[in-house]
Amino acid sequence: MFIVIEGQDATGKDTQAGLLAEYLRGQGKKVVTYSESGNGSKDEFIKAVAHVNLDKKFDADIKSHALLYLTNRYEQWKKLAEPALKNGDVVIVTRNWLSTLIYMGYVGGMSKNTIVRLHKLIMPEKYFRPDKIVVFTISEAEQAKRLGTQGRTGEIWKSKGESFQQKLNNAYLKVIKEYNLPTLSAEGTIEEVFANLRKLFEL
Repeated sequence: MFIVIEGQDATGKDTQAGLLAEYLRGQGKKVVTYSESGNGSKDEFIKAVAHVNLDKKFDADIKSHALLYLTNRYEQWKKLAEPALKNGDVVIVTRNWLSTLIYMGYVGGMSKNTIVRLHKLIMPEKYFRPDKIVVFTISEAEQAKRLGTQGRTGEIWKSKGESFQQKLNNAYLKVIKEYNLPTLSAEGTIEEVFANLRKLFEL
């Protein structure tokens, strides 16, 4: 089973992915979980690419960011997801190619058609057909509150101001509508959100 959890910054994607993995392991399933950004990876190459891509001290063109994200996306798919899925295991991924479409395309100004073509060229067909997918949503006020307490101002996207975050939120709404994606509010307690996630996924 291939599961994708998407959503804006500070929606708790990784937290919920971790809870879901723990829950499924409790049911006897083998689970692989990772973030497509590569942030937190134990793989030295993936970790290095993520560092260059996320640290705001590195000045790079938006197309370079898109290519770096695609690099980590492909590497982790080949090293983690593909073997696990072939083995019949569960794969839970936070973020997918839609993040690049939103950040680099809708907000960054890169050609959206180019982003689509690049991903279709590099990523296998299965990647675009997750068994379950959800986009976490959050109010702008709650997001600003969470970002202010996370202490991750060194990350390039999280360090940008409210106008940038608002553009991202608007882009997410467009993509949700365009691709007819299921959504789930990330507000409430961690336990409440997880209960709603299980209900949505029928798990």
